[in-house]
Amino acid sequence: MAEVVTITSADDPRLADYRDLRDVQLRENLEAEHGLFLAEGEKVVRRAIEAGFTARSFLMAPRWLDGLADVLDRSEAPVYVLPEAMAEEVTGFHVHRGALASLHRRPLAPLDDVLAGARSVLVLEDLIDHTNVGAVFRSGAALGFDAVLLSPRCADPLYRRAIKVGMGAIFTMPWTRVEDWHSGLTDLAARGFTTVALTLAPDAIPIEQAVAGVDRLALVLGSEGHGLSQRWEASAQRRAIIPMAAGIDSLNVAAASAVACYVASHR
Repeated sequence: MAEVVTITSADDPRLADYRDLRDVQLRENLEAEHGLFLAEGEKVVRRAIEAGFTARSFLMAPRWLDGLADVLDRSEAPVYVLPEAMAEEVTGFHVHRGALASLHRRPLAPLDDVLAGARSVLVLEDLIDHTNVGAVFRSGAALGFDAVLLSPRCADPLYRRAIKVGMGAIFTMPWTRVEDWHSGLTDLAARGFTTVALTLAPDAIPIEQAVAGVDRLALVLGSEGHGLSQRWEASAQRRAIIPMAAGIDSLNVAAASAVACYVASHR
């Protein structure tokens, strides 16, 4: 059972994992250095523990102890309990969902393990916004995709904001980074996937047509700014577009992923 520790000072060194959560660059460096990530909110904390991640510690206001009692009973990590105003002083924002957990990261899974048995995968090239990455994971999980592959420059799916937006989908969706990004789509095609890139290219066809008859699908999404790189757009086996009205030519990548995943799930 977890040890409950009452905290009386925001300067307590035991709270180092939870400091300055609004400073993205500082947090990314700290979390990479110490091999940790944070989960925020009762549901997300619970999902992380249920998915088998090991807690380093928990931080919460007293009123959240009962709601997470069963989770804390299964953990040996300390539970730091402090007033909500002090938690805000430590973290830099109001922890309105009441609970945070610091958890150990796992090594990245090998690509072969992530793709084993997968029929539908999402492939993300250089999405740098944590919110978008979290939303894409959530859409993929909700609509039956089996895995997510990330380019080296994609935002961290285990960053607190990505986890929160994705409602913990990152904990159950197999994923990894593809380091050999240059030949990534070619390699996927060699593994039996049909690579379909969402793009505004002149030869793009409606997404319903692009995924029709596809068995193993790799749906490829590009960055928030210029979209897919020229190499990836050209090397995809099919190029697809979401038909739109009213003079709108594109959607935010998170919204586009939801539409495309829905269409693909009905292929």
